[in-house]
Amino acid sequence: MYAVFKRELFSFLSSMVAYITIGVFLSVSGLLLWFFPDTSVFDYGYAELNGFFSLVPYLFMFLIPAITMRSFAEEKREGTYELLITKPITLWQIVVAKYLACLLLVLFALIPTLIYYYSISKLGFPEGNIDSGAVIGSYLGLFLLGSAFTSIGIFASALTKNQVVAFAISAALCAFSFLGFDYTSQLFSMQNFETTISAIGINQHYKSISRGVLDTRDLIYFISFSTLFLLFTKIATGGKK
Repeated sequence: MYAVFKRELFSFLSSMVAYITIGVFLSVSGLLLWFFPDTSVFDYGYAELNGFFSLVPYLFMFLIPAITMRSFAEEKREGTYELLITKPITLWQIVVAKYLACLLLVLFALIPTLIYYYSISKLGFPEGNIDSGAVIGSYLGLFLLGSAFTSIGIFASALTKNQVVAFAISAALCAFSFLGFDYTSQLFSMQNFETTISAIGINQHYKSISRGVLDTRDLIYFISFSTLFLLFTKIATGGKK
């Protein structure tokens, strides 16, 4: 399993796609946080990162599909998938190894953004006037959100040999899982189903963790969500084995 994990990670890092994808993510998030008038922290006037944590989920909808789209699609296109499944390793271990490798890349993309926290902490008046608990909770929420989106991306990549198609499917599923249930709940706002439907989507649980309070129900939700899509991935690849 570790061999598949290492192979997946280094194959991505050896290509320019990884650096371009992560570079674009950091550039766009930095521009939105510091320079664009509608989202700039300077115009907001408060030493907090709420704007950043509100924007990143939408950037994740493109960053993570770009990371995961090659996981299984490239294997199938190049014909190496047949060789991979003949190795002394279970299909579930292959899926989990690829998932963990992609999730680690998402973590690599998040780590440089810690400079935003440090900068705003220094710019606050007085210095250090920032709610660190809320920031920690929001970063944990982003990591859990990234884990959920990564499981979706792995699943989408297992459905096709075309990386572009895998990217499109993954981006659409990520957008729907994050926003779709909120919009759907508005249709039932007069029938007492609004709260129940919203609770199925990711957005409500992400917002809950971002407040700085870790609820075990939210943690169980993200773990269950990721596990479910990894199971779907195993089914999608196992049928072809």
